[in-house]
Amino acid sequence: MNLVACERCTKVWPISASKCSRCGHKLVSRHSRSLSRVWALWVFGFMCYIPANVYPMLITRTLFQEDESTIIGGAVELAHYGNFGIAAIIIFASVFIPLGKFWAIAYLAISIRSGSRLSTHRRQIMYEVVEYIGRWSMIDIFVVAIMSALVQLNTLASINPGPASIFFALSVIFTMLSAQAFDLRMIWDARAAEGGVVGHE
Repeated sequence: MNLVACERCTKVWPISASKCSRCGHKLVSRHSRSLSRVWALWVFGFMCYIPANVYPMLITRTLFQEDESTIIGGAVELAHYGNFGIAAIIIFASVFIPLGKFWAIAYLAISIRSGSRLSTHRRQIMYEVVEYIGRWSMIDIFVVAIMSALVQLNTLASINPGPASIFFALSVIFTMLSAQAFDLRMIWDARAAEGGVVGHE
């Protein structure tokens, strides 16, 4: 229809327009290198996620000993002391959600080129879910920061973030950027190229 919508304020303009006169945002019909950016950020995020689970997340120092806990190790220890609910939340938020996001972004990117059995509407919903849960991905980092600030008893006891916290934060950031770099309109373009009808499926 020779129209383009502003991605910031959603106002529609003629395809010849290069800038939105309402909000000043640059108008782009399609991001030509969207998939390349998605995969580059996805790879960086996954590379950071591996050491985030290998290195210690928390370093606990007391008067007589020093303990290091990984994400999974800390959850197992909590379960051992009967805190099954907290352990389940940590495993779900730190393992299942990040892996699910990696899988969903990769699936959406691959489906653009190779097609998918899922309808375009379901893939759009999948993308919206990934975008929504992205804001909750830093819950581990917040917990570590709060514990580190509260438990500082000079030489008696202290809790400090381990190197895994940095890698985990980087993994979350790169994954969020990867999802944001994905141009959702390509899903509908692929559907149109296959000769399908853009509508409810």
